[in-house]
Amino acid sequence: MRAHAIPPDPFRRLIDANRRDQTITRYRTFDELVDYCRLSADPVGLLVLYVFDSATPERIALSDRVCTGLQIVEHLQDVAEDLERGRVYLPLEDMESYGCTVEDLSTRPTPEGVRRVVAFEALRARRLLDEGAPLARMLPWRAGLAVAGFVAGGSRCHHGDRAPRPRRACRRAARVAGPTARRLRINSVQPREDLSGGFSQRIPPLRAGDPA
Repeated sequence: MRAHAIPPDPFRRLIDANRRDQTITRYRTFDELVDYCRLSADPVGLLVLYVFDSATPERIALSDRVCTGLQIVEHLQDVAEDLERGRVYLPLEDMESYGCTVEDLSTRPTPEGVRRVVAFEALRARRLLDEGAPLARMLPWRAGLAVAGFVAGGSRCHHGDRAPRPRRACRRAARVAGPTARRLRINSVQPREDLSGGFSQRIPPLRAGDPA
């Protein structure tokens, strides 16, 4: 029976994300939101890569883009539900740039400023997903097919459609992994160097206020 060497880092980040959820309900900038996704979403893809013995630095970096993009898509789909729980995942500085307030998020019909900031963040999410799309060609066919489906579904958010949720994606990825996932062994491998931060330095920046 083969065991997979999974470092503790992704599990620690998921725990840190849970702790952050207890104290932080607003994110001032897009970079702050991406940093949260580094804790709450990126570890999911990293775990799947380890299950398939595919965790190279290049694949990890691409996986981080896909997972962050999907997490942002989920936030855009759940603006009203998150607000009911006292949470806002639209970057506050972008909302201000479009003349949008937190109160506007619960206004019906939806104000134009809300529509524009959501479209702007959807474009950012789509660019992240496009950046991570080559990952599908680097994985075993079952995992690659799942990644391609998640990227395609997440990109449809740009057109107002529903997309696969990151948490649902996690469960589906676990099913793709099949029996292999039940033979995991966590060991003391040192956490990798962080490759997920600084998206704004690697992707041409979008400025809030630009046409979405």
